[in-house]
Amino acid sequence: MRAAAGVRVVRHVDRRRRARYGRVLWGGGEVLVTAGLVLLLLVAHQMWWTNREARRGAERKVAALEREWRGGTAAGDDGTTSADGGTAAGDGGPPGGSGAPSAVGSAESGAAGASRGPRRPYTPAALPRRSQAYAVLTIPRLGLRVPVAEGVSKADVLNKGYVGHYRGTAQPGRAGNFALAGHRNTHGEPFRYLPRLRRGDAIEVETRTATYTYDVDRILPRTSPTDSAVVRPVPRSLVRPGYGYDEPGYYITLTTCTPEFTSRYRLVVWGKLVSMRPR
Repeated sequence: MRAAAGVRVVRHVDRRRRARYGRVLWGGGEVLVTAGLVLLLLVAHQMWWTNREARRGAERKVAALEREWRGGTAAGDDGTTSADGGTAAGDGGPPGGSGAPSAVGSAESGAAGASRGPRRPYTPAALPRRSQAYAVLTIPRLGLRVPVAEGVSKADVLNKGYVGHYRGTAQPGRAGNFALAGHRNTHGEPFRYLPRLRRGDAIEVETRTATYTYDVDRILPRTSPTDSAVVRPVPRSLVRPGYGYDEPGYYITLTTCTPEFTSRYRLVVWGKLVSMRPR
């Protein structure tokens, strides 16, 4: 029997098709909402949880180092200790301290304030093991105080909220370039505010035997991640040759990623040693 004129007949097949489309759209919406929540959780983990845990861990390590230094021994992350007065090799000075500069005046002769403290022989401690935290970096302008560990491994050093020492570069207070790396974002992000540093700002490095003070001298706002010359004993950028030095000295180099939330380029801050104070 034909339908009356002007009356649309809705067939069962049309209703089933619309219901199927509705289920597909509803399922797709659920997938998108779930994916959004997972992404939000991942961002929260990276931006909040990793920072919280890394900062707490770094603070505990700083406190542990200070306790060890007060006790006259240096302990590694595995709890082993080495007595003061070990030997060092490959850190820019003669092994065992033979012929090395005295504790007073171990910086270049023109360094200001190098005459603080009593005179005593300079005896470098044993070279740190890979990933061992052995110094504390303090930058007053940034309110920063974090451990320095040997190497720049992400898993064992940087992701713990520590600052990493480039292996093969000079140790604190020694001739050459004491070069460090740290995260700009996530995992404690110790170098997030590095661009706020200005010439003359103090950078302090504490070890078991002394505190070394460097002054910020030059800043390279951006260079390639492969510009390894910025951490050489006499640092100078190969990408931007106008930035760097021509003469040997007592340098510190701080490196991190730039711009924020990317690793496309590197920001570099250089400083010069101006004083040292025995503990």
